[in-house]
Amino acid sequence: MVSLPQMLQEVRDCTICAEHLPLGPRPVLQIDPAACILIAGQAPGRRVHESGVPFSDASGDRLRDWLGVSSETFYDPKRFAILPMGFCYPGTGRNGDLPPRPECAPQWREKLLNRLKYLQLILVIGEFAQTYHMPDAGCSVTDRVQSWRDHWPDVVPLPHPSPRNNIWLKRNPWFEAELLPVLQTRVQEILGR
Repeated sequence: MVSLPQMLQEVRDCTICAEHLPLGPRPVLQIDPAACILIAGQAPGRRVHESGVPFSDASGDRLRDWLGVSSETFYDPKRFAILPMGFCYPGTGRNGDLPPRPECAPQWREKLLNRLKYLQLILVIGEFAQTYHMPDAGCSVTDRVQSWRDHWPDVVPLPHPSPRNNIWLKRNPWFEAELLPVLQTRVQEILGR
């Protein structure tokens, strides 16, 4: 079996979709076999591509606020694994960032997920991650997030924390009023606080 460091080097050397990436490949992820919470996201944005640090942008600020955790805790790979559906920045389209490249998940996702033996919570962020991790849980992000109790306490669907989703958050005040307080409590329980 390939060691995790060897696998991560293979991921970092990956070029399977390089010809489609406007800024070239730069896989961004965080993983340690001891991680107890998985953040299954979409794909890095331009700022994350530039920094090489997952969620090092306004979306990450909001996500950490939603979870009630500090940056120090969030970036501890023994606590949080961060595996987006696509590891590289896919570029920008008319309505924001393009979808994750379809080559990435089949190549790497299961191999990396199989290394995470201590997961207690999977946070599934956005349409592409939800389609992969929750294929039978509804047809839209709103449907999936509204059905969060059906998957509790092991899997929690979330909208993308992007500032582009401010309208969604205003239209769905129940999300911050009902889901976030119990999610924060669950995260704190898992992290042992």
